[in-house]
Amino acid sequence: MVLLHVIGDTRPLTLLQPPPARYGGRHTVTLIPGDGIGPELAHHVRELFRFCCVPVDFEVVNVDSSMASEDDINNAIMAIRRNGVALKGNIETNHNLPPSYKSRNNLLRTTLDLYANVMHCQSLPGVRTRHKNIDIMIIRENTEGEYSSLEHENVPGVVECLKIITRTKSLRIADYAFRTAREKGRRRVTAVHKANIMKLADGLFLECCKEVASGYPEINFDSMIVDNTTMQLVSRPQQFDVMVMPNLYGNVVSNVCAGLVGGPGLVPGANYGQDYAVFETGTRNTGKSIANRNIANPTAILLASCLLLDHLKLHAYASMIRRAILTIVTETRLHTADLGGQGSTSEVVQSIMNAIQSTGPRTLSI
Repeated sequence: MVLLHVIGDTRPLTLLQPPPARYGGRHTVTLIPGDGIGPELAHHVRELFRFCCVPVDFEVVNVDSSMASEDDINNAIMAIRRNGVALKGNIETNHNLPPSYKSRNNLLRTTLDLYANVMHCQSLPGVRTRHKNIDIMIIRENTEGEYSSLEHENVPGVVECLKIITRTKSLRIADYAFRTAREKGRRRVTAVHKANIMKLADGLFLECCKEVASGYPEINFDSMIVDNTTMQLVSRPQQFDVMVMPNLYGNVVSNVCAGLVGGPGLVPGANYGQDYAVFETGTRNTGKSIANRNIANPTAILLASCLLLDHLKLHAYASMIRRAILTIVTETRLHTADLGGQGSTSEVVQSIMNAIQSTGPRTLSI
């Protein structure tokens, strides 16, 4: 299946080495179930890994997003430092919490310096969407921008929010984007910005992208203002190849792109740094409204677990599971409600296991 190679094509670049296997060739991976549909989907990942005899042991670390204390997230960060790699569900950040409350997701990414968020959005046969032939890699700077700032209300009714853009981190994410494009055989990188208005902050980001682009003459480089980008995405998304952007724009663009190819239940995501890698669904939704109803689409988190396996160099297991997932989504077309189907979460997972079983033995030579 052609999609097998493409949909899993976001494994990290050579700067990040996976942690070595321990304890008889088994890998220990931090698992953070998160909120909403996270715990039930984490259960299905573990169920599928057991079925496939994947040599991975999960260290489960629960994070209570309602707690004022940061002890839980600090324990999770410590576990990731110990294991080098993690799979996580999204952790809720309630806007009703006081301003002093820090997003647990953001704390994790900034503390571990997971500076590159990578999301690959691609059209899938069998999934009805308005647009076809979409194949976009989104590379998002993950540690600064508006999300890294502090908010102040020194004058009643007036809030100041600082946007932080640094030359060092802009050059770093731009270089990551161009190296990714080169390694994946991509031909074009588009920088998304608002430098026409934010002349210093986004102007610096754009300047860094142009500087890095000069070192990759074989790759075409262009730039696009973020508001025009969203319009172009919903009208002619096929024009985009690799996109690189600051943090907040990445949040918006990744959700638009996920919607274009079928929704948040389909697209996996990865966060890479110099020393650690954390895998999750591409769009950071908790799915709280459908939690514990057995109707969530497990595809995104299962594909994220395949990216995890590729990162650990367990490529045969990743390929086997990914092939079965894509068979169910694109050929069998057993879809959950978000894709217009009537399949339950557990039915989809069981069908994936049946597809794996039908292809041969589950003991693989790696």
